[in-house]
Amino acid sequence: MLQPTSILTITKPKTNQDQAMSQNAIITLTDVNKTYPGIVPLHVLKGINLEISRGELVSIMGASGSGKSTLLNILGILDNYDSGDYVLNGTLIKNLSENRAAELRNRLIGFVFQSFNLISYKNAIENVALPLFYQGVSRKKRNMLAMEQLDRMGLADRAHHLPGELSGGQKQRVAIARSLITKPSIILADEPTGALDSQTSKEVMQVFRDLNSDAGMTIIIVTHDPGVGAKTNRIIRISDGLILPDENV
Repeated sequence: MLQPTSILTITKPKTNQDQAMSQNAIITLTDVNKTYPGIVPLHVLKGINLEISRGELVSIMGASGSGKSTLLNILGILDNYDSGDYVLNGTLIKNLSENRAAELRNRLIGFVFQSFNLISYKNAIENVALPLFYQGVSRKKRNMLAMEQLDRMGLADRAHHLPGELSGGQKQRVAIARSLITKPSIILADEPTGALDSQTSKEVMQVFRDLNSDAGMTIIIVTHDPGVGAKTNRIIRISDGLILPDENV
């Protein structure tokens, strides 16, 4: 359970080098640990140190049980951590109330999931506009903004189609459009090609690459697929709760 507390900002003195790095960093994890309690406690993350700069396109790869899902949940403010620091866009994320965590997720992070997570009885434009509904944006404005994102994805002609009338690749592009509608600071994609065939996977990865190169969007993709990792600019490998040395693709 997320515990209520205030949001703190980093105030400790920094060297010139530290300042230069932190000004460009959108995500910084310092000695982050996470243990799940039980008869035999499971130490899932073991002192994670990680920095991701603005405008990076990175993949996080690791075997089942490596800790990558837990890391993704912490990055997405979906789970808490036990010790260390997680700084997102200049704010220390620690022991947040559920309401504050939800507010930050909605404002800073766009999520893309393997299973698309589209609402079956809402058409494409309604699915894309949904995050703005929760922000209290008027129907006219949110539909206009949703159409802009669908057009960006090449799906303007599918705006009034239900998810069941769309292909897998089209569904994922609708999901990507939805993730962009709130103009987030980062996109977190959890196995975004896992339910797609190889050709459609390439097309979806090209969408991510275009968003990164054309719009400077920071994108983090969790994947088990080496082909997907190879399409990113940096591979972060996690094994047994530890980050391995970086690989630049």
